[in-house]
Amino acid sequence: MADKKRCVVTGLGLICGVGDNVKDCWDAVTLGHSGIDEVKSVDTSNCYAHKGAEVDKASSELSPENYDRSSLLCIHAANEAFEDANIDASEKNIGVILGSCVGGAASIDKYYTDEIKGDGGKKEDIFKMGASAIANNVSAHFGLEGITANIVNACAAGTMSIGYACDLIREGKGDVFIAGGSDSFSSLAFSGFHALHALDENACSPFNHSTGITLGEGSGILVIESYDHAVERGAKIYCEILGSGVSSDAYHITAPRPDGEGQMSAIRRAVESSALSFDDIDYINAHGTGTAKNDEAEFLSLHTLFDGNNHLSVSSTKSMTGHCLGAAGSIEAVFSVKAIKENLVPPTIGYSDEDLKVLSEKAGNIDFIPNKSHTKDVHYAMSNSFAFGGNNASIIFSDNEHDIPDNSKNEKIYITGISKLTGTRTDEHSLNCNLTSEDYDKHGIKVAFYRKLDRFSQLQLLSGMDALADADIKIDKDNEYKTGIVIGTADGPMTEIVDFQKKAITRGTEKGSAFSFPNTVYNAAGGYLSIFSGIKGYNATVANGNQAGLQSICYAADILADGNESVMLAAGTDENTKTNLELYTKAELLEKPLGEGSVTLVLETEESANGRNARKYAEIKGYAQAHRPVSYDNSEVDSKAVVEVIEKACVNAGIEADNIDFVCCDDRKIIKTLMPCYDVSQEIGNARAAASAMTAAYAAELLSDSEKNYEYGLALSMGAGGTYSAVILKKA
Repeated sequence: MADKKRCVVTGLGLICGVGDNVKDCWDAVTLGHSGIDEVKSVDTSNCYAHKGAEVDKASSELSPENYDRSSLLCIHAANEAFEDANIDASEKNIGVILGSCVGGAASIDKYYTDEIKGDGGKKEDIFKMGASAIANNVSAHFGLEGITANIVNACAAGTMSIGYACDLIREGKGDVFIAGGSDSFSSLAFSGFHALHALDENACSPFNHSTGITLGEGSGILVIESYDHAVERGAKIYCEILGSGVSSDAYHITAPRPDGEGQMSAIRRAVESSALSFDDIDYINAHGTGTAKNDEAEFLSLHTLFDGNNHLSVSSTKSMTGHCLGAAGSIEAVFSVKAIKENLVPPTIGYSDEDLKVLSEKAGNIDFIPNKSHTKDVHYAMSNSFAFGGNNASIIFSDNEHDIPDNSKNEKIYITGISKLTGTRTDEHSLNCNLTSEDYDKHGIKVAFYRKLDRFSQLQLLSGMDALADADIKIDKDNEYKTGIVIGTADGPMTEIVDFQKKAITRGTEKGSAFSFPNTVYNAAGGYLSIFSGIKGYNATVANGNQAGLQSICYAADILADGNESVMLAAGTDENTKTNLELYTKAELLEKPLGEGSVTLVLETEESANGRNARKYAEIKGYAQAHRPVSYDNSEVDSKAVVEVIEKACVNAGIEADNIDFVCCDDRKIIKTLMPCYDVSQEIGNARAAASAMTAAYAAELLSDSEKNYEYGLALSMGAGGTYSAVILKKA
């Protein structure tokens, strides 16, 4: 069996509550210095908790650019990472894969605070609101043209972004990526966790008192390269990145499974894909949030898997940095890399003498590094992140040259299920979906369940279940870990986010709703679909403008090709509510009526499809992504980028462009061609990611139509910020 292409870390960048560069942050955490203090940026006067780990820099000090604070933190860390890697950002084919939880929450707060005060929300702030903007802003700032994506799986996002960047390198989709995460301190997050009563009144105490989290902010960035590229340019190499694992709890939208099953699945996947044993791991930077349920589940997972390891050290650096949400995994990845490089493991702080006695009873063979760092040989370090929505991610770093087996499958991928949940015209500006109780009843979805969901999640749940039914797939013990989900969205649950934010502004930070807060995270829709369907495999949500629906198909196909799953649901979902319409009107983006919907495709390996004699709509023959960095408010078509992404997809498919019989797009201005061209937005409006996914669904249906004499179809979509995706389908 061949070995996978090696991925190495050549640059680090970091900013968080303990410092604004890697050295200061590392020195602080290894000395046990905390960045947790009284919150300054959010009014907590009427709250029961007042602690946070904020960056000691105003947005104006981070960069002169007019970006949201999450983007500014990320640019700051990326600057340091580029300098550390001694790589010129003018090497344009560098990809940008970034994670976030709350996205542009600071700009949402500013926009609606201005509006409520009567100053009028500023148009420019609208383009800063979405998590979709972050990676695109970073690529525009540095002029980078590699694959660009925003992973928005809440607190697992930073770890997943690093893993995905490595997957893309190993698949030959790029040689260099900056990967990591960013989130800013926000009233939305503080109010939400306060409403859940999940905040600690004091500094958080992971694996100790476990009485709540302390929120933080920041960004961690890694420059990741193929080993050959790094050696060729004479780069300093910190370590290698081995395997990673992603899984779903399929249990609860905010609480982890008490039995730790989902966490252990992600950890096992990381260890197995690294060709290691549990005994090989020297250090784990744990998720370690400081809540009772999270700490209990993680204690159980660690003891179950690692009790035979007599040299394992574990710590939670969140005890000093706070919980930086989507940036947490990437910040902790930087600390894991430093632990390997320095042979020094940072502590979990906050233990009293009495606490240490309790810890000794709970710790067993595991060294939880209380209060003081210590030296030890660290050859293999793991970083774990567990998130709302039941998302789990684990990744392993190594200072040893270590071959990982290539389990990728060189087999065909087919579309075996399609669901098209789209809107009908309600007025000249909008198309909306009419959801009825019958839609839920046919899948056995009880009223008590779907009433928990916001509209974004309702659309995705129904579409996902319809697609599984169309593919004749029932999730059971045999396939629950072989099935995964990738959801693409432009705006995510923006209505829920805005409603929550406006109430926090008008009623006070202390009056947040514990019922609605879980629905403000972008990956809630994927979480609910996992919970109801029982899917426990890979689960990712990508926020990347209108083209995210088609990008989700590229992402899902990558997961299948890598051998991680046998079946993937790939979806594009966006809602249309009064809030969406108001924002699109103010931003002057209503060239077409605003639509909504969720289009889900079931992608399946040939072995899996043949094994159950599945109907095949079409084959995913080839796919590609391209990027031409522009400001996120720029949606002009770059014809060179269109040509590039089509050419790349043709090469991936092993065909010539002349073989393509027709094109499906979500905006006719993207491509000028004499061949048949189907613009799906003419029927469903600007349904954003749903329209993007519809291009592939419609192409698959055309190819499966025996009356059409088509052999190859092209699905094509673009998003604001300059991201393009193309998928070539072949008659099955």
